[in-house]
Amino acid sequence: MTDQQLSLPVETAATAPPSVLARGAASLTPRRLVQAIGTGNLSLIGALAVIVAIFGWLNDGYLDPANLAGIGEAVTVFGLLAVVQTVVIICGALDISVGSQAGVASVISAMAFTATTDNAFLGILAAIGVGLVLGAINGLIIVYGRVNPVIATLATLAAFKGVAQLISGGKAQGFVLGNDVFIFIARGKMLGLPVPVVILAVVATGMHVLLKYTDIGRNIYAIGGNDTAARLSGININKYLIAVFVLAGAVAAIAGIILTARTGSGQPVSGSEGLELKAITAAALGGCALKGGKGTIGGTLLAVVLLGALDNGLNVVGVNTFWQNVAQGSLLVAAVVIQQRRSGERAVGLPT
Repeated sequence: MTDQQLSLPVETAATAPPSVLARGAASLTPRRLVQAIGTGNLSLIGALAVIVAIFGWLNDGYLDPANLAGIGEAVTVFGLLAVVQTVVIICGALDISVGSQAGVASVISAMAFTATTDNAFLGILAAIGVGLVLGAINGLIIVYGRVNPVIATLATLAAFKGVAQLISGGKAQGFVLGNDVFIFIARGKMLGLPVPVVILAVVATGMHVLLKYTDIGRNIYAIGGNDTAARLSGININKYLIAVFVLAGAVAAIAGIILTARTGSGQPVSGSEGLELKAITAAALGGCALKGGKGTIGGTLLAVVLLGALDNGLNVVGVNTFWQNVAQGSLLVAAVVIQQRRSGERAVGLPT
């Protein structure tokens, strides 16, 4: 045989028949786009569009650029907690104490700032150091005390809140708005965006890269998905649990520092109370399975924006602020119900 006889026809973009090109173009279908984005995320985007449309219709000022920028700044503190809560939940745990940790870090940052003759960097480092310690305490209690994460962090929620009140005397500490560093954190801009929003974006990007592109992230998903299989595969679950809670403490400290910069003083309770509920709600709405092994940072961020838009809208139209708690609780219940239905598991107390 000659080379010509052995050669096989190869279709290129230039020689392929129109039907082949049509199939290639058809591969870029809306269905593939939906799969890439995720049905859960599309639902959040749709809900966000509805909320924006409703409140924009009820109040013209809702869509003002200044108000929209305010929404971005308002969600940064609980957004940071929601992002790191996502990592904790994916690992199969839950940290209910993140709000109290932020409160302790807020007080420490202001008190250390004052004690070091207005040294902002030492105040920030002290707060992050305390956050690492508090996170390690949670992890050690859970791992070596063999306590359920929900019970352990429920206990430290109260304990850390008490610590913040004890060291501060139950009142705001220090005054930091005379310092350029804290003023920059509270009111400065980078790349045209408020600094708190940039901090949230950097932390969220780091968490996304950690979970999606590293062996550490894959191991975290494995632990949350099936801890027995993860242990048999050689993953040191105890080490990962402690590390995840230490990470949660560090990010909670960053949230506390932003809270200090924004309010101008260390806040033991005011400003940090209730943040844990918002963080868990955002993570659940964003698609995190509360049993672990499932969730994305992108979904959580969408849920954070959704909650921020809802809270702001209720304020703009003059709805009683107490209804915000009702709305958050209802959204959390709805998210858990949807997860339960999708999982196909038997409902508690009902026949199969």
